[in-house]
Amino acid sequence: MKRLHRKDLYCWSTFNERLNIDFNSFAWVREGGNVLVDPLPLTPHDEEHLRSLGGAAWVVVTNSNHARAARDVAALFGARLAGPAAEQGRFPLQCERWLRDGEELLPGLRAFEMEGSKTPGELALVLEDTTLITGDLIRAHRAGSLMFLLPEQGLEDATAALASTRRLLAPGRIEAVLVGDGWCVFHDGQRRLAELVEAQEAESRRA
Repeated sequence: MKRLHRKDLYCWSTFNERLNIDFNSFAWVREGGNVLVDPLPLTPHDEEHLRSLGGAAWVVVTNSNHARAARDVAALFGARLAGPAAEQGRFPLQCERWLRDGEELLPGLRAFEMEGSKTPGELALVLEDTTLITGDLIRAHRAGSLMFLLPEQGLEDATAALASTRRLLAPGRIEAVLVGDGWCVFHDGQRRLAELVEAQEAESRRA
């Protein structure tokens, strides 16, 4: 696994040839049990690395399209699963926690419900007010520039997506944006999010 901008955050990825981007999974290493987000299958190397860091206590799945290898990885480490409350009735995994807007899975890790994506109530996670972890809706197909999921890939409501993203700007402290799909942003995350909002607002005015 790759160490990220904080010493307690790691990432592992697979390359998606159809979109020509990486799909990413994240690990937050913490006392009391590590948290994985949208885990992909682990290579033997990454499994050994994660075991050396303490395994996993929780696996968070941001939306049903990101179930990926969550069931297998959770079983491997005896971790509990958490998913979006808005999908509880149709989710492909049985979860111990169903996260709603504003809830903390653990101290310092807060969930936000994002609307307008492929699925209702997709989760975005904000770690200690400074690191945003996204699922499908907010992504980056080009380095240094965030974007929304494209309509042809499943965006349901651009207006709702814009409103949800605007809320993430409120604390004003986002430094990094770790995306499930594409290029992560490790600096000036607040500015990149603001640029995304401004671009979408301009597009809405032209429509």
